[in-house]
Amino acid sequence: MTTHKLGRLHRTYDPRIPHMSALLAGQTLAPPPAAKNWGAKMPKNLGMMLNDTLGDCTCAAFYHALQVWSFNADAKKMITEPNPDVEQLYVLACGYNPRVGGEGPGGNEQHVLTYLLNSGAPMGANGQTRHKISAFIEVDPRNVDDVKRTIVDSGVAYIGLNVPQYLMPAPPAAPPKVWAVQNSNDAIIGGHAVVLTGYDADGANLISWGGWYTMTWEFFAKYVDEVYAIADTTWIDSKGTTPGGLSLEELEVQMKALTGG
Repeated sequence: MTTHKLGRLHRTYDPRIPHMSALLAGQTLAPPPAAKNWGAKMPKNLGMMLNDTLGDCTCAAFYHALQVWSFNADAKKMITEPNPDVEQLYVLACGYNPRVGGEGPGGNEQHVLTYLLNSGAPMGANGQTRHKISAFIEVDPRNVDDVKRTIVDSGVAYIGLNVPQYLMPAPPAAPPKVWAVQNSNDAIIGGHAVVLTGYDADGANLISWGGWYTMTWEFFAKYVDEVYAIADTTWIDSKGTTPGGLSLEELEVQMKALTGG
C-alpha cells in the first residue's frame, strides 16, 4: 500500500473568486526576481499531515503553507499543527467521516480555501481556535511571471495538478524528487494539491508529503491547472507583502462575494 496519497478533486470555476489578471489589468509590472526560495533554510521533514493515509492533500497543503509563513516570520516559532487538527479540517472542509475510514472523499481547492476564509483552520490543542486566511486570488497558471510573483509576495503558491502514473511508482519505491515530463506511463491517476515555496529558471520548489521536491517548468505547464495566491496575516505582518501588491483592505473588498460581507 502506498504511503503517498493524493486527494485533489477536479477543479471548479467559482465566478466569485477574483483573478489576478483582472485585478492588475492595465498595470506595467516589474519582472519577478530571477530566483526565490522561501524554504531554503526550513527543516527537511515537515510531517506528512496524514497524507500518507488520507486523501487530504488540499488540507495538508494549507498547513504546510502555515509552516512556511511562520518560519519566515521567526524560524524559532514555526507552526506545525498536530495531525488531529489536520483531520478536523478534512472533516469540516471536505466532508471526511473518520468513522467510515479509508482515504476519504478528497477535497476541492476552491471549497477548502473558501472554508479557510470564512471559518478558518483548526489550531492548537483539540482544534479549539481557528486560523482564517484574509483573502485568496486565482492566478492563471499560463502566466508564469504571475505564479512567480505569487510566491515572492505571498510566500507560497497553492496549486493543483493532475498526476501522471509515472510520478507514483509502485511501493516500496517513492515518488522522484524531481518531477519532469515523461512520455510513457503518463496516464492521469488523480489530482494533488501542494504549495510552491520557491523557483529558479529550471523549475519550482514545493512541499508534498512532508518533504521537498522540484517540478520543472515543463511539468508545471503540462500538469498544473489551478494556482492561488493567499493573503495571510502570519505572512503579511512579517513581510508586509500581499498578492498583487493590493492592500489588505482592497483584498477584503474582493472577498465580499464569498464572505457575504
